[in-house]
Amino acid sequence: MKDHSSRANKKHYSALKLLAFFCLGLFFIIYHPTSSQAQNIPDIANINVDELTDEQIRELIRRAGESGITESELIQMARLRGLPAREAEKLQKRIEQLEISSTGTRSRTSASKREPRRQTDFNEISQGILKVQPEMEDSSILNSPIFGLDLFYNKNRRLSFEPSINMATPKNYILGPGDMVYVDIYGQSEQYYEANINADGFMILDNIGPISVSGKTIEEASGIIRNRLASYYPGIRGSNPNTFVQVTLGNVRTIKVHLVGELRLPGTFTLSAFSTVFNALYAAGGPNENGTMRNIKIIRAGKPVASVDVYDFLVNGKANLDLQLQDQDVVLVEPFMSRAKVSGEVKRPKTFEVKEGDTFDDLLRYAGGFTDEAFKERINVSRVTGKEKAVSDIYQNQFGLFLVKGGDEYQVGRILNRYTNRVQIKGAVFREGNYALNEGLTLSQLIKNAEGLRGDAYLERASILRTYDDFSTEVLTVSLKEIIEGRTADIPLRREDVIRISSIYDLQEEFYVQVNGEVRNPGTYPFSKNMTVEELIIMAGGLREAANIRDVEIARRSNETAKGNFSDIIPVEVNEKLISGNNSVTLEPYDMVVVRRKSNFTLDKLVKVEGQVNSPGIFPIKNAEERISDVIKRAGGLTNFAYPNGATLIRRTEFFETESEQLRRQRNLMDLQQKLLMDPNNSEAQELLLERLFKDLGTAPVEGGEGLATAATKRETITGITETKAGVAPVKIRQTEAVAIDLEAIIKNPGSDLDLILEEGDIISVPRQLQTVRMRGDVVYPATVRFEKDKGMKYYINRSGGFDIRANRKRTYIVYANGEVARTKSLFGLRSYPNVRPGSEVIVPTKGPRVPVRPGELVGIATGIATLVLVITQINP
Repeated sequence: MKDHSSRANKKHYSALKLLAFFCLGLFFIIYHPTSSQAQNIPDIANINVDELTDEQIRELIRRAGESGITESELIQMARLRGLPAREAEKLQKRIEQLEISSTGTRSRTSASKREPRRQTDFNEISQGILKVQPEMEDSSILNSPIFGLDLFYNKNRRLSFEPSINMATPKNYILGPGDMVYVDIYGQSEQYYEANINADGFMILDNIGPISVSGKTIEEASGIIRNRLASYYPGIRGSNPNTFVQVTLGNVRTIKVHLVGELRLPGTFTLSAFSTVFNALYAAGGPNENGTMRNIKIIRAGKPVASVDVYDFLVNGKANLDLQLQDQDVVLVEPFMSRAKVSGEVKRPKTFEVKEGDTFDDLLRYAGGFTDEAFKERINVSRVTGKEKAVSDIYQNQFGLFLVKGGDEYQVGRILNRYTNRVQIKGAVFREGNYALNEGLTLSQLIKNAEGLRGDAYLERASILRTYDDFSTEVLTVSLKEIIEGRTADIPLRREDVIRISSIYDLQEEFYVQVNGEVRNPGTYPFSKNMTVEELIIMAGGLREAANIRDVEIARRSNETAKGNFSDIIPVEVNEKLISGNNSVTLEPYDMVVVRRKSNFTLDKLVKVEGQVNSPGIFPIKNAEERISDVIKRAGGLTNFAYPNGATLIRRTEFFETESEQLRRQRNLMDLQQKLLMDPNNSEAQELLLERLFKDLGTAPVEGGEGLATAATKRETITGITETKAGVAPVKIRQTEAVAIDLEAIIKNPGSDLDLILEEGDIISVPRQLQTVRMRGDVVYPATVRFEKDKGMKYYINRSGGFDIRANRKRTYIVYANGEVARTKSLFGLRSYPNVRPGSEVIVPTKGPRVPVRPGELVGIATGIATLVLVITQINP
């Protein structure tokens, strides 16, 4: 039992050592990461152990323990990765201080719970704890003109050639130290074993002993293990066995491969045992610009065993994946053999490495073949011959015979941009374009090939632009009408003839007519023969409501411009139903129809009465003479609480942006449209109306308000005056303003001068009985005080604390509730203040800022006074 326990411990220790060797696949991960691993590569050389927290170290040790690696093995691996000795000592002390111990013992579980085959490495242990190494870039390789140089190294590292460790175990796989072997016994007897092959080449099975399998293939090792187990399980032997053995590969060992020669990163790399030469080349970044890609040698035990042509993979897709590397193999990349350059019309214009015996056909295959527009009959080659270069031509039947040499430069030309048998026809035919020049093709036959002449073709003349061999050109003029009627011989055509047949509309201006004024869609419309005014108005969408059909004019271009006449004015009376009759006027090209507006036509004009009337609201203006008193009467008169002396009329100024009648009509139609949309039970007529509204509102132009141009001109004039005159305060332009009215006098004397005529948008505001007076400006305490009958302005000023120090008393004024203004008057130093009414506002302005007199100004004043006194004394001695 003691010997058995000692052997088991020895086996366990060997397994841990083998696991540590597995983890030395770190260099394979550095130079051979997958797309996800490439972003998590630790830069071990720059680690500062002092920056690691205790939790990070515990996590590091925990991961190592799960992978079967002890603390000492972990530190050894970190040193191999480039961790400085000083930092390694710090890490070991931190681990000892934390008293973490991980034996790395791997418990044996049932075969059904075995983990998938994997390779443990330092990257997996340190992922997320150690910082990431930056991505490497080499612009010289990325932009190299040499074919295939960027295969093993590129910025995105997408093609990694990573071997699949989950592939079925190859029968020719050679076992070696570090491999884990699974042995399953099933049938009448059931048992399973897991064992690592130690450095001496043995795998030790519990109660069985060591078995030498290193250097054997899986198939050979299966026979050896089966024979050994047959001594313990007799059912394995015989012609009719009842116990069976299956040997499979568990976790894969790593191997060391030496890559030397013309490589981007030559060195020794730790790779998976499943790796091929492509994996190794990728780890080393591939050949550099001086390295060969056609004859990469694999040297094993000092003897070449194979060579790899990378072009076979790039061109034919053959990766030679059956050739697996073994431990201590050497991959030698020698300098390139010869190179030739292909440029021009090939799909892959680059520089290619060529072997002895390669023909231009092979080189063309490397270049991906010709493009669609390549000239394939003859290829130009520039070749180095001794002391100088020579130019040769390769013809198509020589491509497979012409041997390529180093330094050759092949130029594949482009086909000529010309046609051997083209004629063109343009203009008034149904199918313009290029046509083939067949033998005996004539002008009439070409017109027939083009589906014939259009109805607008100008038959009196056609032109043929003919090109001669010296590229000179000549224009031939023919009469199509005579050729068609047979009066003139048909014209034979030549290569590159261009036939142009004009349209009758190409030879004259386009005819059009215009309509403006009170139509729904004014503008320009195409002219047609016998077109009447009514038809043009129908094309313009019909008349507007404001149109005056008895005042329509046609402005026709005058033929007497020399006499100063620009237009002939033709008055027209349009049929109300827009039906053309015998009296309808026929239009001519360029006529302009103007539909005028009805006199005094306008849409509904509205005013508003608000406040203390019996029926406030909006009132349409009945006629042009309706006054304030008329609307007050229509509103039911004043209430008992009305204060007529405070009534105000708010009126729009000329700067008010009034909606145009068309815009108002459009808004009304939109309101109608919304009402119809909200009703789910519309009749057929209402649905048709809704369809028409969608069409009309979608295309109706929106015009500006009436008088906007005049208002804008006036606004600019006022603004210009205030900007150019010094000392003139800017004028605030308002769209509405209050007009003071005496409503009490208006009601007593309707129709008088005080009773104003109402305008569109007027608002009559009648306030409730007011009982206060508001104090504003430079008084001690501005406030609102109660109105008291028969009290003057000084009384209310005293109620607000009196005038302030800077008050301008003589300019005090009052604003009454109806908008009227009264100011203080002065006569011989006596001030007469205006009367105060309910709702008034008393405003006391402030004097200007007091400007202090400067000493220099005092001196000037004193000097002036002294001079004046001196003059007076001289006049009156």
